Amino acid sequence: MKPSINCFIPFAGKAQTLQTIQGLQEANIVKQIYLLATEPINEEIDGCKVIIVPGINATATIRAIADYSDSDYTLFYTKYTTLELGLFALERMIHIARDSNAGMVYADHYQIVGDAKTNAPVISYQLGSLRDDFNFGSVLLYKVTALKETVERLKTDYQFAGLYDLRLKLSQKAPLVHINEYLYSEIENDIRKSGEKIFDYVDPKNRGVQIEMEQACTEYLKEIGGYLSPKFSKIEFNATDFEYEASVIIPVRNRVRTIEDAIKSVLKQKTTFKFNLIIIDNFSTDRTTEVINKYNSDERLLHIIPSRKDLGIGGCWNIGVHHEKCGKFAIQLDSDDVYKDENTLQTMVNAFYEQNCAMVVGTYMMTDFNMNMIAPGVIDHKEWTPDNGRNNALRINGLGAPRAFYTPVLRNINVPNTSYGEDYALGLNFSRHYQIGRVYDVVYLCRRWEDNSDASLDIVKMNGHNTYKDRIRTWELQARIALNKK
Repeated sequence: MKPSINCFIPFAGKAQTLQTIQGLQEANIVKQIYLLATEPINEEIDGCKVIIVPGINATATIRAIADYSDSDYTLFYTKYTTLELGLFALERMIHIARDSNAGMVYADHYQIVGDAKTNAPVISYQLGSLRDDFNFGSVLLYKVTALKETVERLKTDYQFAGLYDLRLKLSQKAPLVHINEYLYSEIENDIRKSGEKIFDYVDPKNRGVQIEMEQACTEYLKEIGGYLSPKFSKIEFNATDFEYEASVIIPVRNRVRTIEDAIKSVLKQKTTFKFNLIIIDNFSTDRTTEVINKYNSDERLLHIIPSRKDLGIGGCWNIGVHHEKCGKFAIQLDSDDVYKDENTLQTMVNAFYEQNCAMVVGTYMMTDFNMNMIAPGVIDHKEWTPDNGRNNALRINGLGAPRAFYTPVLRNINVPNTSYGEDYALGLNFSRHYQIGRVYDVVYLCRRWEDNSDASLDIVKMNGHNTYKDRIRTWELQARIALNKK
């Protein structure tokens, strides 16, 4: 007996849906097509039924889909643009779903922008894939029995986090399986570069969405034993073998256009304590080294060219942090960026003592190369709350800036020798045991320009970065579950 599918697609107008509907109707295993509309549709569309829903991500919509699912499988298309299925794509998805006993399958696909069709591979789901913006593509195929069982376990009615909540709860009892085959094409309207998308989740206008996502993630962590209550190890700050109270650490390679601004912003700092600047010059091949050498007469600047040639950003940090001249507190400054004014170091160090924390995260402002504010403006990462920041950190994709660390703890942990995600790994590791302090005043300017490392990543590099961060979350989540069991 052939399996059957009910299809649910969002409706934004007849012209938008007709081609998608036609493609679905040509598949002889499709039992019924439902249009998800936010208001009544004035005209009938042959072969389709209409369901009025509040929005495609709402819990009420998820419940409606489960209620109307009277087939073996349910297809949920999550875009308001045209979907074009590949030859026997639905049959293939069902075949894999059966073989893997998946609760949901998703697939690589093509994206169409204008007349161009490009590959859009996605990545495999793992325990640490907790980002609410994890990219499954737009075609989600659920096993109906798993879908209905999961919907019965939904506890909260969300406006924005319903689909995210469903995914988390479904993954507790059934695998979410990635089919690394190109099974469909979708029209893509968001053509921004990777560097323009990465701050969407911290855009202030999305704050209501983030609150719901945090609630859903926290509930999930409690259910799987990965939640940590707000109980932290205290820091005595009694280390006395430091010549300097604080060190600014700048790893750099080929940043001749920006490194001098970074240096100047450090050397102008006004503090009540002794500080220095440690620059790890990772074999620059432009004039970066020459620019740094202009400041070698300042005894506060330590210019290090490593003996090793296998260091990423994290490895350069380890060279600086383990240097005998490193201060009690190590404070980050990227070679592209600058401190907002002469008070940043004092503000960050004060926060350690005032909040009794092993790590401090500041607030930054997005700027262009000339340091004029650009959207989304001020990034304050308010999800780093004292009560729940250590848990919500598993859902978000970044920590904020500048980041500062109590050096004795950092020397015990060490920084992963990578050039992406190393700071995030530290934040998760620190927060497992220690409070993360917060500074909500803007103390840092994050410059966006064409040479940023994440300004324009291709899909393969972006997937590699996301996979690594998911692995970091997986390792951390496993460690927290084990810690709770003890």
